[in-house]
Parts: sequence; structure tokens; C-alpha cells
Amino acid sequence: MIFVGPRSVLTVSHGTIDPCTEVARRLDTDPDMLCHGPTAVLHAVLDVSVDAYSDAARRVRATLNRLEDEVFSTSRIDHTENIYSLKREVREFRDAVQPLVPVVQGLLSGDPGEKDHQPKIAPYIRDVADHLHRTDTEVRTLDELLDSVLGAQQARVGTWQNDDMRRISAWAAIFAIPTMVAGVYGMNFEHMPELGWTYGYPLAVALMAIAAGALYRAFRRNGWL
Repeated sequence: MIFVGPRSVLTVSHGTIDPCTEVARRLDTDPDMLCHGPTAVLHAVLDVSVDAYSDAARRVRATLNRLEDEVFSTSRIDHTENIYSLKREVREFRDAVQPLVPVVQGLLSGDPGEKDHQPKIAPYIRDVADHLHRTDTEVRTLDELLDSVLGAQQARVGTWQNDDMRRISAWAAIFAIPTMVAGVYGMNFEHMPELGWTYGYPLAVALMAIAAGALYRAFRRNGWL
């Protein structure tokens, strides 16, 4: 929170991050800004905060780019938890940025009690407002991109599951023929074809091997294995 008086500025911050050190450094390097009075300090605080938002947005963008590369890589790693975690951070980021947008826009409209300073400081506030608008747009875009990446991850997981089911089905079909032949000849009836023939057993085994091999080749050709 920032309280701006005629000759003073009071800031109230919660947490470990305090922009006032960077604000003091910037004002020390640009003493001409101080001629605008307390509104110069207000601008510096806003500028430091918005710059921090912009830097955070760049880091989130870099993390999102890495996630996209990993999602569309050849590895079969489920990144759903990482995407949800980043999406939660982006939502918190958006909740921090959006309330500041109307505040900065309100400063551009001017305060009746600050007419002497408002025209002089307005270009600087407008610059902050432009940076804030770009950051707000970037955060919205990141949120939408995360939805797309999450959808792509879920689609890939579904594809992996379909591939696994096809492999399982293919192997089940390959083993079904030997199981069927062995099951028929395992019923122990007396009058069954080729029971008394010397080459009946090798023929049954060869038939099972040839049928299984033919199925294996067909599934491999069709991409099921």
C-alpha cells in the first residue's frame, strides 16, 4: 500500500520482498525525478513492482517453453502434475497483476488535488501503464497456453494407453491360436484327427508356430507391435 501526501510518501509492505531499496537506488541515479515531488516516489515504486512482474513473466515463459519441449518429446513421462503446478502459479500471478491495472489507469486520469504534479508525471505513469498492460496480456496468454499444453499432455497420455492396449491385444491374439490348438488336443477324446500318426505332434506344433508367426508379422507391419 502507498499513501501519498503533499510532502511525503508512506509505503506498507507485507512479506520479505520490499521494493523500497531498489526505489531509493533508482531515485539516487536520477535526482531530476525528485523535482516532481512525492509522485516521483509513487512512480518509482510502481515502476519497480511492474518490472518485477515483467521479469517473473519471462521466467514463467521460459519454464513453459521447457514444459512444451518435454511434453512433445519422445519420452513417455507424464508432466500433468508439473503443468498443474505452473498453472496454479500463473493464476496467483494473474490475481496479483490484474488489480493493479485499474489503479494505474486511475492515476492517468488525475486527482483533483494533484493537478500540479499530474501533467509532469503523467508520461512516466503512462510508461508504467504500458508495461503493466503488456505483462497482464502476457499472463493471460500464459494461462491459455498452459490450458493447451495440458490438453496436449492428456491427449498424449491417451495415445500411450491406446498403444499399450493395442500391444496387449496383439500379443493376446498371437497366443490365442496356440492356446486354441492345444486346448482342442487336450480334451483327451479317443477319436481325434492325427492322434495315431507319427508326425501328428510335430505338425500341430508347426501349425501353432506358423500361425503365431504370421500374426506377429501382420501386427508388426500394421504398427501394433
